[in-house]
Amino acid sequence: MHLILDNLSVHKTPAVQRWLVQHPRFVLHFTPTYASWMNMIERFFGLLTEHALKRGSHSSVPVLRQAIGDYIDEHNKLGKPFVWTKTAEEVLDGVKRAANRILQAHSTAGKGTDFHQ
Repeated sequence: MHLILDNLSVHKTPAVQRWLVQHPRFVLHFTPTYASWMNMIERFFGLLTEHALKRGSHSSVPVLRQAIGDYIDEHNKLGKPFVWTKTAEEVLDGVKRAANRILQAHSTAGKGTDFHQ
C-alpha cells in the first residue's frame, strides 16, 4: 500500500520506523518540503468527484471502479498539467497576510503583532 504523506518528521520516530519494518507492505512517499504538491492531488480528486462520481449511480464496487478508471483514462488523454496561476511572491504575500491576521486575533495585549520573515 503506497501512502502519500507531507514531509513532517513524525515518520522518523523510532516507533514509526519499527512499525514500518514490521509492515513492509506499506511504502511511504513524501511530498517535497514546502511544496503544494498535495494541493494538486486534492484538486484532482475534486475534479474526479465532480465529473465522474457526483450524482452518479454506482450500483456496485466494480461499477464505481469502472467510473473512476474511465475518468482517469480520459483525463490522461488530455495530458494537460496543473498550472499555478500565482507567482511565488503572491503566495508568500498571502501567507504573510494570513499569519498577521492569526497573530492579531490571538494577541493578548489587544494590539497587532506583525509577522516578519
